[in-house]
Amino acid sequence: MTDIQQVIPQARPGGRGFRAYSAKHLDMLVQRAGLSPGERLAVRAVATVLPFRTNAYVVEHLIDWDAAPDDPIYRLVFPQPDMLPAADVQRLAGLIDGGAPESALRAAAHEIRMRLNPHPAGQLLLNAPTLHGRPLPGLQHKYPETVLFFPRQGQTCHAYCTYCFRWAQFVDEPDLKMATADLGRVIDYLRQHREVTSVLITGGDPMIMGATVLRRYIEPLLEPGLEHIESVRIGSKSLAYWPQRFVSDPDADETLRLFEQVVDSGRSLAFMAHFSHPRELESALAAEASRRIRATGAVIRTQAPLIRTINDDPAIWASMWRTQVRMGMVPYYMFVERDTGPQDYFAVPLVTAHGIFRDAYRQVAGLCRTVRGPSMSSTPGKVCVDGIADVAGQRVFVLRMIQARDPDLVGQPFFAHYDPDATWLTDLRPAFASRFPFETTAEDLPGLWSPEVFEPAS
Repeated sequence: MTDIQQVIPQARPGGRGFRAYSAKHLDMLVQRAGLSPGERLAVRAVATVLPFRTNAYVVEHLIDWDAAPDDPIYRLVFPQPDMLPAADVQRLAGLIDGGAPESALRAAAHEIRMRLNPHPAGQLLLNAPTLHGRPLPGLQHKYPETVLFFPRQGQTCHAYCTYCFRWAQFVDEPDLKMATADLGRVIDYLRQHREVTSVLITGGDPMIMGATVLRRYIEPLLEPGLEHIESVRIGSKSLAYWPQRFVSDPDADETLRLFEQVVDSGRSLAFMAHFSHPRELESALAAEASRRIRATGAVIRTQAPLIRTINDDPAIWASMWRTQVRMGMVPYYMFVERDTGPQDYFAVPLVTAHGIFRDAYRQVAGLCRTVRGPSMSSTPGKVCVDGIADVAGQRVFVLRMIQARDPDLVGQPFFAHYDPDATWLTDLRPAFASRFPFETTAEDLPGLWSPEVFEPAS
């Protein structure tokens, strides 16, 4: 792969030898991909709405620049000229090219973002817990046994995925962000909710934090009185985007000792690793980082969404799952691209998603078949497309609730009319019933379908 450092200025080094590239480097980076001036302007326009960040490891070691802009890792981290509706791209490009004031560009970007469903599945309203009658920012409690925790210092990433459903965390829209540094209130909430058995530390990427800061968030979860917390999960893309975090960074050893401390407390530590393409698993650094994490007693579980033009091929998934098992990881989820951001650009029809999953699944041995999918993380819960079948003379999707806001629905199968164009749960119509089992009336759950569910908090 060509050394991109020859054609762009050096980015300012961060701590731990980490070297980040931001939107100010974008135009010169995409020149290397052979984009025309018009295409580069369109990329800059898209990047005013959706976030861009990458780093030297991704640029120098993961992207095949000879194949760009069609290279899957390039498409994974670089905005594409046609990711947004053409009229929006043209409007933004005109503002940039015409030297419009920054305030006008920000206003246009804000208006477009609000049309992209920045917080899917009603998470700002339906999943937001309270403590003593006051909102508890930076926490999400959708399923009784699981709490999601967004530490303030962990709400960025080593690089941003173009498909990321958490894109709203990374743009200049304070009202869209979920984060807290008030760990005391979080611990109080957990003490009062003994049904919670698992805490998922997420972001952003918690592994962007140094070991000292990470310890401040994790150690309190191990205190007496919180024995009902059986597992701690860390959602991270760092194994793919910055494996040095666990090998050569100055605090790599301290981080791994913290992982050991969680395991020694009698809890399970699950490192929820995001791998979108087999190339992210190929480097010796990734292999060594994985080995060191597993040596602490932590379990690495892998997941990613199915994304058009990046991994929409059963051979890619079969290769990833086999490699992950060989490296001691546990394949966990294939997700459906969520209904937010540039979903229309990246999503594949559910019938295609099911076919890719099935064809990959039948290529692998039983140890890989821990994986579940294709799964939609929707408002009522995680809905899995189990199959397509002819039932009572009708062609239908066979669906199942893997996880549900209402625990009574977990494991329940149900049916939807076959629709070859459907890409999300809301595109489907119930079969053999007047409504899906999770559907409620306004009286059952006031406000569930109100506009406020799909709009950011003010």
